[in-house]
Amino acid sequence: MTTNVAVIAHLKELHLPTIRECYKPQADAARQVCSSYEEYLEELLGREIEERWKNRIARLLRESRLPLEKSFENFDISRLPMKVRHQVSVLKEGSFLDRKENILAFGNPGSGKSHLLCAIAQELIYQGKRVLFATCSLLVQDLLVAKRDLKLKRALKKLSKYDAILIDDIGYVQQGREEMEVLFTLLADCYERASIMLTSNLAFSKWEAIFKDPMTTAAAIDRLVHHSVILELNVSSYRLEHSQNKQKGGEG
Repeated sequence: MTTNVAVIAHLKELHLPTIRECYKPQADAARQVCSSYEEYLEELLGREIEERWKNRIARLLRESRLPLEKSFENFDISRLPMKVRHQVSVLKEGSFLDRKENILAFGNPGSGKSHLLCAIAQELIYQGKRVLFATCSLLVQDLLVAKRDLKLKRALKKLSKYDAILIDDIGYVQQGREEMEVLFTLLADCYERASIMLTSNLAFSKWEAIFKDPMTTAAAIDRLVHHSVILELNVSSYRLEHSQNKQKGGEG
Protein backbone atom coordinates (compact mmCIF):
# COMPACT_ATOMS: atom_id res chain seq x y z
CA MET A 1 0.00 0.00 0.00
CA THR A 2 1.46 3.39 -1.01
CA THR A 3 1.82 6.18 1.54
CA ASN A 4 -1.00 8.28 0.07
CA VAL A 5 -3.41 5.34 -0.05
CA ALA A 6 -2.55 4.42 3.53
CA VAL A 7 -3.06 8.01 4.72
CA ILE A 8 -6.45 8.23 3.02
CA ALA A 9 -7.48 4.90 4.54
CA HIS A 10 -6.47 6.05 8.02
CA LEU A 11 -8.29 9.37 7.63
CA LYS A 12 -11.44 7.56 6.48
CA GLU A 13 -11.21 5.26 9.50
CA LEU A 14 -10.81 8.29 11.81
CA HIS A 15 -13.67 10.17 10.08
CA LEU A 16 -11.56 13.19 9.15
CA PRO A 17 -13.00 14.13 5.74
CA THR A 18 -11.66 17.70 5.58
CA ILE A 19 -8.09 16.62 6.29
CA ARG A 20 -8.51 13.84 3.74
CA GLU A 21 -9.42 16.43 1.11
CA CYS A 22 -6.75 19.01 1.89
CA TYR A 23 -3.75 17.23 3.47
CA LYS A 24 -1.87 16.82 0.19
CA PRO A 25 -2.20 20.38 -1.23
CA GLN A 26 -1.57 21.69 2.29
CA ALA A 27 1.62 19.61 2.44
CA ASP A 28 2.77 21.11 -0.86
CA ALA A 29 2.09 24.61 0.47
CA ALA A 30 3.90 23.84 3.73
CA ARG A 31 7.04 22.68 1.83
CA GLN A 32 7.12 25.91 -0.14
CA VAL A 33 7.26 28.05 3.01
CA CYS A 34 9.30 25.53 5.01
CA SER A 35 6.66 25.08 7.67
CA SER A 36 7.47 22.84 10.60
CA TYR A 37 5.65 19.55 11.12
CA GLU A 38 3.79 21.12 14.02
CA GLU A 39 2.67 24.10 11.92
CA TYR A 40 1.47 21.78 9.17
CA LEU A 41 -0.44 19.63 11.65
CA GLU A 42 -1.97 22.70 13.32
CA GLU A 43 -3.19 23.97 9.96
CA LEU A 44 -4.78 20.62 9.08
CA LEU A 45 -6.51 20.27 12.44
CA GLY A 46 -7.71 23.86 12.26
CA ARG A 47 -9.27 23.24 8.84
CA GLU A 48 -11.03 20.11 10.15
CA ILE A 49 -12.39 21.92 13.21
CA GLU A 50 -13.56 24.89 11.13
CA GLU A 51 -15.43 22.66 8.67
CA ARG A 52 -17.02 20.65 11.47
CA TRP A 53 -18.20 23.85 13.12
CA LYS A 54 -19.73 25.08 9.86
CA ASN A 55 -21.51 21.76 9.41
CA ARG A 56 -22.75 21.87 13.01
CA ILE A 57 -24.21 25.36 12.56
CA ALA A 58 -25.88 24.34 9.29
CA ARG A 59 -27.41 21.32 11.03
CA LEU A 60 -28.63 23.41 13.99
CA LEU A 61 -30.23 25.92 11.62
CA ARG A 62 -32.09 23.13 9.80
CA GLU A 63 -33.23 21.52 13.03
CA SER A 64 -34.41 24.85 14.46
CA ARG A 65 -37.16 25.26 11.83
CA LEU A 66 -36.53 28.99 12.03
CA PRO A 67 -37.65 31.22 9.15
CA LEU A 68 -34.08 32.15 8.23
CA GLU A 69 -35.17 35.24 6.29
CA LYS A 70 -35.98 36.81 9.67
CA SER A 71 -32.46 37.86 10.60
CA PHE A 72 -30.76 41.03 11.83
CA GLU A 73 -29.55 41.68 8.30
CA ASN A 74 -33.03 42.78 7.25
CA PHE A 75 -34.38 44.03 10.58
CA ASP A 76 -34.59 47.79 11.14
CA ILE A 77 -33.48 47.95 14.74
CA SER A 78 -33.66 51.78 14.68
CA ARG A 79 -37.46 51.45 14.90
CA LEU A 80 -37.19 50.00 18.40
CA PRO A 81 -37.28 52.05 21.60
CA MET A 82 -33.82 52.75 23.01
CA LYS A 83 -34.44 50.50 26.03
CA VAL A 84 -35.29 47.55 23.79
CA ARG A 85 -32.23 48.17 21.61
CA HIS A 86 -30.03 47.92 24.69
CA GLN A 87 -31.83 44.74 25.81
CA VAL A 88 -31.34 43.17 22.38
CA SER A 89 -27.60 43.95 22.33
CA VAL A 90 -27.26 42.03 25.61
CA LEU A 91 -29.55 39.16 24.59
CA LYS A 92 -27.55 38.52 21.41
CA GLU A 93 -24.63 37.50 23.61
CA GLY A 94 -26.68 34.53 24.84
CA SER A 95 -25.79 34.61 28.53
CA PHE A 96 -29.50 34.51 29.43
CA LEU A 97 -29.48 30.85 28.36
CA ASP A 98 -27.00 30.00 31.11
CA ARG A 99 -29.37 31.57 33.64
CA LYS A 100 -32.38 29.77 32.10
CA GLU A 101 -34.10 33.14 31.60
CA ASN A 102 -37.08 33.60 29.30
CA ILE A 103 -37.58 36.29 26.66
CA LEU A 104 -41.13 37.59 26.41
CA ALA A 105 -41.88 39.93 23.50
CA PHE A 106 -45.15 41.88 23.49
CA GLY A 107 -46.55 44.28 20.93
CA ASN A 108 -49.21 44.91 18.33
CA PRO A 109 -49.41 42.88 15.11
CA GLY A 110 -46.67 43.94 12.70
CA SER A 111 -44.45 45.45 15.38
CA GLY A 112 -41.62 43.01 14.60
CA LYS A 113 -41.84 40.68 17.61
CA SER A 114 -41.44 37.45 15.66
CA HIS A 115 -38.71 38.84 13.42
CA LEU A 116 -36.74 40.14 16.40
CA LEU A 117 -36.84 36.89 18.40
CA CYS A 118 -36.05 34.82 15.30
CA ALA A 119 -33.03 37.05 14.66
CA ILE A 120 -31.85 36.63 18.26
CA ALA A 121 -32.39 32.87 17.95
CA GLN A 122 -30.18 32.75 14.86
CA GLU A 123 -27.42 34.56 16.74
CA LEU A 124 -27.67 31.92 19.47
CA ILE A 125 -27.36 29.13 16.93
CA TYR A 126 -24.22 30.73 15.48
CA GLN A 127 -22.80 30.31 18.99
CA GLY A 128 -23.60 26.59 18.84
CA LYS A 129 -26.83 26.65 20.87
CA ARG A 130 -29.84 24.46 20.09
CA VAL A 131 -33.06 26.40 19.46
CA LEU A 132 -36.46 25.21 18.24
CA PHE A 133 -39.00 27.49 16.56
CA ALA A 134 -42.70 26.67 16.47
CA THR A 135 -45.93 28.60 16.23
CA CYS A 136 -48.00 28.13 19.34
CA SER A 137 -50.85 26.45 17.46
CA LEU A 138 -48.63 23.84 15.77
CA LEU A 139 -46.64 23.16 18.93
CA VAL A 140 -49.83 22.57 20.89
CA GLN A 141 -51.18 20.23 18.22
CA ASP A 142 -47.95 18.19 18.30
CA LEU A 143 -48.17 17.92 22.10
CA LEU A 144 -51.82 16.88 21.90
CA VAL A 145 -50.95 14.10 19.47
CA ALA A 146 -48.17 12.95 21.78
CA LYS A 147 -50.57 12.95 24.74
CA ARG A 148 -53.17 11.00 22.79
CA ASP A 149 -50.54 8.40 21.86
CA LEU A 150 -49.31 8.24 25.48
CA LYS A 151 -45.98 9.71 24.39
CA LEU A 152 -46.16 13.16 26.02
CA LYS A 153 -43.36 12.37 28.47
CA ARG A 154 -41.13 11.29 25.57
CA ALA A 155 -42.02 14.44 23.61
CA LEU A 156 -41.17 16.66 26.58
CA LYS A 157 -37.85 14.85 27.05
CA LYS A 158 -37.02 15.49 23.39
CA LEU A 159 -37.86 19.18 23.76
CA SER A 160 -35.73 19.39 26.91
CA LYS A 161 -32.61 18.90 24.75
CA TYR A 162 -33.01 22.42 23.35
CA ASP A 163 -31.38 25.40 25.03
CA ALA A 164 -34.37 27.55 24.04
CA ILE A 165 -37.83 27.01 22.56
CA LEU A 166 -39.27 29.92 20.59
CA ILE A 167 -43.09 29.87 20.79
CA ASP A 168 -44.53 32.32 18.28
CA ASP A 169 -47.94 34.00 18.57
CA ILE A 170 -49.23 32.65 21.86
CA GLY A 171 -52.87 33.64 22.11
CA TYR A 172 -53.14 34.58 18.45
CA VAL A 173 -55.41 31.59 17.83
CA GLN A 174 -57.77 30.76 20.66
CA GLN A 175 -57.26 27.19 21.88
CA GLY A 176 -59.43 24.87 23.95
CA ARG A 177 -58.80 23.90 27.59
CA GLU A 178 -57.17 20.56 26.76
CA GLU A 179 -54.82 22.26 24.30
CA MET A 180 -53.78 24.85 26.85
CA GLU A 181 -53.19 22.14 29.45
CA VAL A 182 -50.45 20.56 27.33
CA LEU A 183 -48.92 23.99 26.73
CA PHE A 184 -48.88 24.65 30.46
CA THR A 185 -47.28 21.23 30.98
CA LEU A 186 -44.48 22.27 28.62
CA LEU A 187 -43.96 25.62 30.36
CA ALA A 188 -43.84 23.89 33.74
CA ASP A 189 -41.39 21.29 32.43
CA CYS A 190 -39.06 23.99 31.05
CA TYR A 191 -39.18 26.10 34.22
CA GLU A 192 -35.60 26.76 35.38
CA ARG A 193 -34.32 24.04 32.98
CA ALA A 194 -34.49 25.77 29.57
CA SER A 195 -35.31 29.19 28.18
CA ILE A 196 -38.68 30.00 26.62
CA MET A 197 -38.79 32.72 23.98
CA LEU A 198 -42.31 33.78 23.10
CA THR A 199 -44.25 36.46 21.29
CA SER A 200 -47.78 37.60 22.06
CA ASN A 201 -50.19 40.33 21.02
CA LEU A 202 -51.96 39.97 24.37
CA ALA A 203 -50.88 41.62 27.60
CA PHE A 204 -50.75 39.40 30.70
CA SER A 205 -54.04 40.91 31.87
CA LYS A 206 -55.76 39.15 28.96
CA TRP A 207 -54.07 35.76 29.31
CA GLU A 208 -57.04 34.19 31.07
CA ALA A 209 -58.57 34.03 27.60
CA ILE A 210 -55.64 31.79 26.64
CA PHE A 211 -55.48 29.38 29.60
CA LYS A 212 -59.23 29.43 30.39
CA ASP A 213 -58.67 29.27 34.14
CA PRO A 214 -57.50 31.98 36.58
CA MET A 215 -55.23 29.66 38.59
CA THR A 216 -53.61 28.09 35.54
CA THR A 217 -53.14 31.55 34.02
CA ALA A 218 -51.48 32.86 37.19
CA ALA A 219 -49.23 29.77 37.42
CA ALA A 220 -48.17 30.07 33.77
CA ILE A 221 -47.36 33.77 34.07
CA ASP A 222 -45.50 33.18 37.33
CA ARG A 223 -43.23 30.56 35.76
CA LEU A 224 -42.54 32.68 32.70
CA VAL A 225 -41.89 35.95 34.51
CA HIS A 226 -39.83 34.63 37.44
CA HIS A 227 -36.63 34.61 35.36
CA SER A 228 -37.32 36.73 32.31
CA VAL A 229 -36.52 39.68 30.09
CA ILE A 230 -39.63 41.46 28.80
CA LEU A 231 -39.42 43.28 25.49
CA GLU A 232 -42.20 45.81 24.93
CA LEU A 233 -42.38 46.70 21.26
CA ASN A 234 -44.73 49.66 21.43
CA VAL A 235 -44.13 50.64 17.83
CA SER A 236 -46.35 51.01 14.80
CA SER A 237 -46.83 48.16 12.33
CA TYR A 238 -43.83 47.76 10.02
CA ARG A 239 -46.05 46.11 7.40
CA LEU A 240 -48.51 49.01 7.49
CA GLU A 241 -45.71 51.59 7.21
CA HIS A 242 -44.14 49.67 4.33
CA SER A 243 -47.47 49.50 2.50
CA GLN A 244 -48.13 53.20 3.00
CA ASN A 245 -44.63 54.13 1.79
CA LYS A 246 -45.13 52.02 -1.35
CA GLN A 247 -48.44 53.77 -2.05
CA LYS A 248 -46.82 57.18 -1.61
CA GLY A 249 -44.02 56.15 -3.93
CA GLY A 250 -46.54 55.05 -6.55
CA GLU A 251 -48.41 58.31 -6.29
CA GLY A 252 -45.21 60.25 -6.83
